[in-house]
Amino acid sequence: MKNFVLSALALFFAHTVVAQNGAYWQQQVNYTIEVTLNDSIHELDGFITIDYKNNSPATLNYILFHLWTNAYQNDNTPFAKQLLENGNTDFHFSKWWQKGFMDKLDFKVNAEVCRWGFDTAGLRTEVAKVNLNEPLAPGQSVLISTPFHVKLPKTFSRLGHEGQSYQISQWYPKPAVYDASGWNTMPYLDQGEFYSEYGNYDVSITLPKNYRVGATGDLQNPEEAKWMDSLSEVTKALKSYSSDMAFPPSSKETKTIRYTQSNIHDFAWFADKRYNVVKGEVELPYSKNKVTTWALFTNNKANTWNKADEYLRDAIYYYSLWIGEYPYKQVTAVEGALEAGGRMEYPNV
Repeated sequence: MKNFVLSALALFFAHTVVAQNGAYWQQQVNYTIEVTLNDSIHELDGFITIDYKNNSPATLNYILFHLWTNAYQNDNTPFAKQLLENGNTDFHFSKWWQKGFMDKLDFKVNAEVCRWGFDTAGLRTEVAKVNLNEPLAPGQSVLISTPFHVKLPKTFSRLGHEGQSYQISQWYPKPAVYDASGWNTMPYLDQGEFYSEYGNYDVSITLPKNYRVGATGDLQNPEEAKWMDSLSEVTKALKSYSSDMAFPPSSKETKTIRYTQSNIHDFAWFADKRYNVVKGEVELPYSKNKVTTWALFTNNKANTWNKADEYLRDAIYYYSLWIGEYPYKQVTAVEGALEAGGRMEYPNV
């Protein structure tokens, strides 16, 4: 467990690369996302607005978007083929309702209708080409927006659900990286990483009120923060953990919780009504800034996770001592449904 947390935290210290000669550039992509979870049918309905700044020396006539959720739509995607080639037949033999996809897209540029379509160069519906109504010159910005709907797959890989336990990653339309080599449109793969632009995120999540959520970013809701604090006190007072793993009924009342974070390349969130919650804190060795730690885990894994707060403190402290100080206000370790090849990492998570 300790090695797990240490290895998962390793990528938290990746920062924007700045070339010494000043020739390096990268695009700035800022996101505002509103999303609602329907946990009776395991679907997301969202709306995204993207402020895309062209810091490149080139004038852009279109922007390519990853629609990575569509990797789960059928057996013909690179993701599905990779699983099968590696001897994993679970996805290949899964039912249609266990697969996933993204649809209901309606891209607009600066609030005006634009031409867009799916890539025809091999990735099919995993990449969308959004044509700009006017060329985007170096230094200029453009607002791109769209609704989107996601049918969440069963947990075959990083994105998915097991019952009403949700692992929500690579879940929204995301501009592909445009760098000195041009557009980077690698597919979603089970064994692979993701290359994304940096920017600022403002994400609002609506879901039944009794879900416990771990997410990228700083929580902006005082009431939710107070509730999470109370759950931590309950968990810390436990002498033993129940073996009950049943999902409690979802609250008929919903809540909207908001997270913000600056200068990151992705946003992921995890939700489960059964999570035990443990809150801690670590003081960084040089700046003496304080970082809040969170551990979210189910009864099934409690004996493995009962020292997670200690491992988180050690990982944050010693990486900050040896490599560079942790740049965020919180870090969260979450037990997800994915076992094989787990230990994925996202900003703050």
